[in-house]
Amino acid sequence: MSQHPGTAVVLVSAATVPATALAPLRAAKRVYVTGGADPALGDAPVPDNLLDEAATAAVVLVTDDLGDPAAAALIAAGAPVHRTPGAGLVAAAQVMDTLRSPGGCPWDAEQTHESLRQYLVEECFELLEAIDDGDRVALREELGDVLLQVLFHARVAQEHDTEAFSVDDVAGDLVAKLVGRHPHVFAGGDPAVRDAASQEHRWEELKQREKRRESSVDGVATGQPAAALAAKLTQRTARAGLPPDLLPHGDDYGSRLFALAAEAKLAGHDPEGDLRAVARAFAAAVRAAEAAARAEGIDSARMDHATWRAHWPTR
Repeated sequence: MSQHPGTAVVLVSAATVPATALAPLRAAKRVYVTGGADPALGDAPVPDNLLDEAATAAVVLVTDDLGDPAAAALIAAGAPVHRTPGAGLVAAAQVMDTLRSPGGCPWDAEQTHESLRQYLVEECFELLEAIDDGDRVALREELGDVLLQVLFHARVAQEHDTEAFSVDDVAGDLVAKLVGRHPHVFAGGDPAVRDAASQEHRWEELKQREKRRESSVDGVATGQPAAALAAKLTQRTARAGLPPDLLPHGDDYGSRLFALAAEAKLAGHDPEGDLRAVARAFAAAVRAAEAAARAEGIDSARMDHATWRAHWPTR
């Protein structure tokens, strides 16, 4: 069933109306409200013949739930949906606030920045695994789990006795950072930015100036995986003009590993990602060899060198 060109569904969150919906709302013959959306945003209850009316006139349905029957019917009939980018983030922050508040979840209420550390690390690695696997379903889920950690830490910080801040403060700081470090986008242009490479260099310049750092390696997180740390230090010092021969070198394992990571980074590779890919492929080969041995009735826990080689997968 075709719809009138002006018919649309508007998804609202916390009474926030998407900017793209203003024109359809102004031009609408009738505006209806469903779900928990503010009744003041519409002028009549939803009629039983909504689809028939929408076929002949510009009708806008305002809702906070796209699963509402009236909204679902209009969407199925081809009505466009207008939504505020980030509206779901508002809802997520509200849920986190409920969980942490009195009457919410006892476990959530007991958590601290320190107790949540392990979950942040785990969720980040699970997100990396989803990316490595190319699993889009898992990627969506793991991004949500990482977002939960951000919301959780921000909510805990809001209750701190001193230097408290909220998720809105975190978001505000992020907006200021993104705008400030993209003058070529938000400030009418930046001659120092010509392409992605020059933008990356400009980002580091603006960051160092903004944070008033005295060293090119200030701000490098030393708690990150060692290969990634070596690569980041190499990248930072290379930008500062450090001669390559001053990078760590020697015959001990640590120096040799650092030198290899530095060589990879300077050649444009990601040593952490490359090493992880090789490790994952190796783990897959081990499982394949064990499975092949078990298929022949061999106990995979008692495989000797000859058995491993006989069942190792060929490339």
